[in-house]
Amino acid sequence: MTEILALIPARGGSKGIPRKNICSFAGYPLIAWSIAAAKQSSLVTRVIVSTDDEEIAAVAREWGAETPFLRPPELAQDKTTDLPVFEHALKWLEDVEGYRPEVVVQLRPTSPIRPKTMLDEAIRILLNHKDADCVRGVVPAAQNPFKMWRFNGEEKPLNPLLAVDGIPEPYNAPRQILPPVYWQTGHIDAIRVATIVNKQSLTGDVIYPLVIDPQYTVDIDTLPDWAKYEALVYSGLEMISPGASRRPMPEHIKMIIFDFDGVVTDNLVLTDQDGRESVRASRSDSMHIKTLRQKGIEMLILSSEPNPVVAARAKKIGMEAIHGVGLQDKGRVMRDVLEQKKIEAENVVYVGNDLNDLPCFEVGGWNVAVADAYPEVIRAADYVLTKNGGHGAIRELCELILNRP
Repeated sequence: MTEILALIPARGGSKGIPRKNICSFAGYPLIAWSIAAAKQSSLVTRVIVSTDDEEIAAVAREWGAETPFLRPPELAQDKTTDLPVFEHALKWLEDVEGYRPEVVVQLRPTSPIRPKTMLDEAIRILLNHKDADCVRGVVPAAQNPFKMWRFNGEEKPLNPLLAVDGIPEPYNAPRQILPPVYWQTGHIDAIRVATIVNKQSLTGDVIYPLVIDPQYTVDIDTLPDWAKYEALVYSGLEMISPGASRRPMPEHIKMIIFDFDGVVTDNLVLTDQDGRESVRASRSDSMHIKTLRQKGIEMLILSSEPNPVVAARAKKIGMEAIHGVGLQDKGRVMRDVLEQKKIEAENVVYVGNDLNDLPCFEVGGWNVAVADAYPEVIRAADYVLTKNGGHGAIRELCELILNRP
């Protein structure tokens, strides 16, 4: 069997997003997405994370990777290139363990969204072409370099960046007649170890492409990138995930069921000196409820909270309410409601925020978490809203349903 090592470089000193590699991305540590990609491959035989950081190493092990060594600090600087990191890992493995794979696959944590077959496709291309030093993931380039210029200063002429045989002025030519160009992504490199050891290169001279659907073009460097690509996770795009696959919104929604505390409210309670409790909710959350009901979508609040404020708020915004349900009984009560109303579970949306909502997630056809839900709930959700509970989450969901294509 061909020994194929997946090596995931993850240093601890990220500047743009501190501790980036272990921050939660769509419910999982960012590095867990690359570990999952390696572990779900049918061809990868070993998964190692190269890091200088003990905390990252511990998280990597939790998600199934090995961390047999810590990378030296001098190989974890802002300007450290990939080659010495891979040379160090391969030398350590051979010197200490006598282990030398034939192929090493680089999986950068900052490109977490990958097609399910990506790893095995890249490895097969490499193994099927004996002349290949490397296979690199590429996508069609968004900008055409034949229409780019070298800048020599504001008071100096521009020079064309590239020339094209047979086309005297490519920068004036229609895009359709220019050579197709591709942009390399950070998703994957499959490299022969001999290329690294003998040629001191991560690519060598003969580089084959793995053409990737541009929908998967993701490289996380900034916080806006983070939010943008978390939304892509919930878009229904097929991808490798550390957890269960997320389901798309049902085509026909018959009912939406909401938890109360932390969904309709902001999960805070105000108590006066006589023990009377009050909660806080967003007026805007009721904006589209009537419209959805007119479209035949029933709405219900299902809550463990015994306080009559649940029924009062539900009446105010035009929903049914069942409250005072035992913490362990919400899933059973939800099933009973659907049976009584003769609604198929696949046509039901459930919105929750806390651990007692997970039994209802086992019933619902599409499970939604508010933005500030507990991590376990976010991981189990098919979709995560951008608004917190009690701060417009219900309105966001209603608009999502009303505005879908």
